[in-house]
Amino acid sequence: MSTRAGQERKGNSTNVRHYKFTDVKEERINDKLTRRIIVGKNEMLGYFFASKGAYLPPHHHVSEQITIIISGALEFTTEGRKIVVKEGETLVIPPNVEHAALALEDTIDIDCFSPPREDWLSNAVQHLPK
Repeated sequence: MSTRAGQERKGNSTNVRHYKFTDVKEERINDKLTRRIIVGKNEMLGYFFASKGAYLPPHHHVSEQITIIISGALEFTTEGRKIVVKEGETLVIPPNVEHAALALEDTIDIDCFSPPREDWLSNAVQHLPK
């Protein structure tokens, strides 16, 4: 299966597509962070595993982001405050709002982006530490 499932989204396909996250190739960002990406026409999902201590430095993007914590906990820093998001909780980050995240424990989360993150699709992401 392709690294980024559904990246062919730029076509006019109306086909319904079905994926299992475990079948989507895992991308190792660094020793503490991996992701799997599924791309639709107007939305993108990132399935992340972050080891305790993984840190995403401050960044922003034109996409609205909805983060759902499947297990673990992330501490977000945004708009001058810290927000801890735990298993079963969700955080909505509007477009262009700067935010950072720290994994307080081993965490699995799903990030939804609309529109899809073009910087991810072109491998031009600058804020993910190597």
